[in-house]
Amino acid sequence: MTKLTFVELKLLVREPGAMFSLLIPLFILVIFGSSIGPGDTMLLPMALAIAVGLVGLYMLPTTMATYRERGILRRLSSTPVRPASMLVVQLILQFVLAVVSCGLLVIFAGTVLGAHLPTRGPLIAVTFLLGTAAMFAIGLLIAALAPNGRAANGVGVLLYFPMAFLAGLMQPTDKMPVILARIGEYTPLGAFRQSMQDVWAGGAPDPLMLVVMAAYALVISIAAAKFFRWE
Repeated sequence: MTKLTFVELKLLVREPGAMFSLLIPLFILVIFGSSIGPGDTMLLPMALAIAVGLVGLYMLPTTMATYRERGILRRLSSTPVRPASMLVVQLILQFVLAVVSCGLLVIFAGTVLGAHLPTRGPLIAVTFLLGTAAMFAIGLLIAALAPNGRAANGVGVLLYFPMAFLAGLMQPTDKMPVILARIGEYTPLGAFRQSMQDVWAGGAPDPLMLVVMAAYALVISIAAAKFFRWE
């Protein structure tokens, strides 16, 4: 398991998509960073949601579907390393990638841009874990249903942009039609962005939004497990 993790980590570091997932949210933060003031509680949570969304909907499903397409998971079944071990390792590494991406955003925003940083660590951790779990569940379902890596990549991108729009990541929700903004609150990415924004504003996330993220994570994970194929 340790050797597998080390090998997969080296492959992940070399993967252009991993660099893309790290740099795109940071690039957005740099471009719009001039709008961040000491009391800003919107831009950084939006950037964090973008980072988690990219890893969950782009990196994770593409990697797993590609491994199945190339027969890697099937070949693992004939070795002491079971295919399930690959899934666990990928989930861990993709989670680490999301943490690193979000960590870079927070460090840059706090040190270079002087953005407001919350101090309620436990609330941030709970919100981050639930939001990431919800997005990863969707990524696993895409990987389960996609016939190959290219299809998984395409489906992930097609899902990402409407979800990002509804979540208020492309424009503030107060500039959107009320009905769309309301729908967006109950998408996994929208619930994550809103919960993070609540914490950044010094409050607590709406318990309903936490339940929404947990429900997405649970229900979609069950569906992904049902449809997932190792070969």
